[in-house]
Amino acid sequence: MSLDRAAALNIAQVLTEALPYIQRFTGKTIVVKFGGNAMVDPLLHESFARDVVLMKLVGMNPVVVHGGGPQIGALLEKLNIQTEFVDGMRVTDSATMDVVEMVLGGSVNKEIVASINRNGGKALGVTGKDGQLIRASKLVVNRGGPELEAPEIVDIGHVGEVRQIDTSVLDVIVESNFIPVIAPIGVGEDGTTYNINADLVAGKLAEVMRAEKLMLLTNVAGLLDKDGDTLTGLDTAQVDRLIEDGTIKGGMLPKIRCALDAVKGGVTSAHIIDGTVPHAVLLETFTDEGMGTLITNRR
Repeated sequence: MSLDRAAALNIAQVLTEALPYIQRFTGKTIVVKFGGNAMVDPLLHESFARDVVLMKLVGMNPVVVHGGGPQIGALLEKLNIQTEFVDGMRVTDSATMDVVEMVLGGSVNKEIVASINRNGGKALGVTGKDGQLIRASKLVVNRGGPELEAPEIVDIGHVGEVRQIDTSVLDVIVESNFIPVIAPIGVGEDGTTYNINADLVAGKLAEVMRAEKLMLLTNVAGLLDKDGDTLTGLDTAQVDRLIEDGTIKGGMLPKIRCALDAVKGGVTSAHIIDGTVPHAVLLETFTDEGMGTLITNRR
């Protein structure tokens, strides 16, 4: 059955709207942090894979960094390993770290790779330990409070922060026309393995790779103002003010700081987008309206 005139014109409009973005971003690196509901919903998982494959086919260089919190929690529960959180971070002892590495570097990473490959792409999964991609150090958490005379240092185990990134292994992967899929696991100078927040890894990678875009997929429409409306087209100074006046708070604060640091570090733009929308990555990349919250250095 052939298309009617209205449907044909609509498709033509969509394709022609995408053309200038394809031309603009050809050869550019786009770092995407994949997590949240999109990772556990099969339909969203597949739409994400198709988005990444299409980006690669039109000449962009997508780099995927993924989380895996729900999957880690499910396996810990199945193994009867108790877990707790401090300031939103999972306390990671040696037994928990074994599970984290098994899930992030194994099942979750390979599932994303398989999904991209199944949809016509060529993906290769790595962890931050491969080729010493991510050098890490132990994250120190200081907990303060009016009842404490001095801040309390809390040991949360094998939770790390990025110290240095060596992109040599990623350069080989990208030059070989593969899509890198990265598990956010780092290694310390003494060989200790660390679990690192995936948003932070994506942000640092975007900085080091001089990415055109950093996309952080989340479960909300983007950064919301005090009336619940999505904010976009923000420069770094505006974001700083929103942090100061308390508009940005809670769980969104670390994500926004990550995006802010990346833009200040040289990334052209950062985007907080709703990963629960099918093909959110394509909608952000190829349409005039875009999606979610855009942060740039431009004023």
